[in-house]
Amino acid sequence: MDADYQTIEVRPVSGALGAEVHGLDIAGEIGAAQFAELRRAYDEFGVIFFRDQTLTPEQHIAFARRWGEINVNRFFQPVEGYPMIAEVRKEPEHKENIGGGWHTDHSYDAVPAMGSILYAREVPEVGGDTLFASMVRAYETLSEGLKQSLESLAAWHSSRHVFGRDRDEAGDDYQGRIGNPELATQDALHPVVLTHPRTGRKALYVNPGFTLGIDGWTPAESRPLLDYLYRHAQRPEFACRFRWRKGSIAFWDNLSTWHLALNDYPGARRLMHRITIEGTPLYCTKDR
Repeated sequence: MDADYQTIEVRPVSGALGAEVHGLDIAGEIGAAQFAELRRAYDEFGVIFFRDQTLTPEQHIAFARRWGEINVNRFFQPVEGYPMIAEVRKEPEHKENIGGGWHTDHSYDAVPAMGSILYAREVPEVGGDTLFASMVRAYETLSEGLKQSLESLAAWHSSRHVFGRDRDEAGDDYQGRIGNPELATQDALHPVVLTHPRTGRKALYVNPGFTLGIDGWTPAESRPLLDYLYRHAQRPEFACRFRWRKGSIAFWDNLSTWHLALNDYPGARRLMHRITIEGTPLYCTKDR
């Protein structure tokens, strides 16, 4: 337990990132002092976890709005009647899960999402954990020479290859869970190293899911550098693992973390509700 917090109990889950927050009912009233400590925990640990929460969709939305404007996802199936809540679902007959590779939500947007609030509605008895990795720690442990080289670089991110027509025409079992391929037209340029708008800490901002290449470099030139950064960022000492239970919540900072949903529960159902919070521009404005 972190003794610096007075209105909530904060229990770190790893040396790199992540903490469980106790003593808080998200469906109830959260006072100003308690919310201020909650925001501090979020900024300090990169991802915060809650257990045994019982939320209606309205309460989920109300909690999200305390943090900022809600980003309505263009590609995920929405929860019926609640377009602000994206459904992250895997049925027993599905072979592929959603989010099964390391990625950062919405890095393909010109203004990337600040955070994502994922609420467990139904989870398998075993499996379906989520891994998180700290891109702050990944950056901090690079050599000074590489840090200096990366500071001047920007990278292109895109939704096309993940949510676009090529994937839609593949005939895979994402049908009915991911749609609107005609909206996958985004190419966004972001700094390879960002300075976090609230904490001031620097973090790597490239990811295997959506990053295409370094601006001004050929794919052949980009790939070795990106592959090195991806291998480095996946080091286990930068990560934590969250085991879900019904009623659990994970709220992560998309500007300072990666995450990966494990697909190790064949024949079981997993149903999650996700709300994504809008962010702020990262100040790369070049058109492709």
